[in-house]
Amino acid sequence: MIRVTIYKTDRHEYAGFDISGHAGYSDSGNDVVCAAVSAIVINTINSIDRFTDDRTSSVSDEESGMIEFRFRQIPSHDASLLLDSMVLGLEQIEDSNEYEPYIDIIFKEV
Repeated sequence: MIRVTIYKTDRHEYAGFDISGHAGYSDSGNDVVCAAVSAIVINTINSIDRFTDDRTSSVSDEESGMIEFRFRQIPSHDASLLLDSMVLGLEQIEDSNEYEPYIDIIFKEV
């Protein structure tokens, strides 16, 4: 299962997110859930890097499916919008009857 933890402050500002695990929907290389989650998350990280001036840090390990992403300051409006879009995409995967058992999204206040 893919576990997604979205971190927000008490003011509802994004602080970052963690992703870990593999979906296990299908064999490696054929897993559409892992592919969809990876595409959404990596595109979001690349978009924040390319289209905003936000300072961030990220660590990843492809083998374990781990990504840790943090903002170094309060994110800009544009970065927050990109994260909103990422969360929407991930929630749509989680809300589908077929893929729901393969992804779990939680929100934590930091």
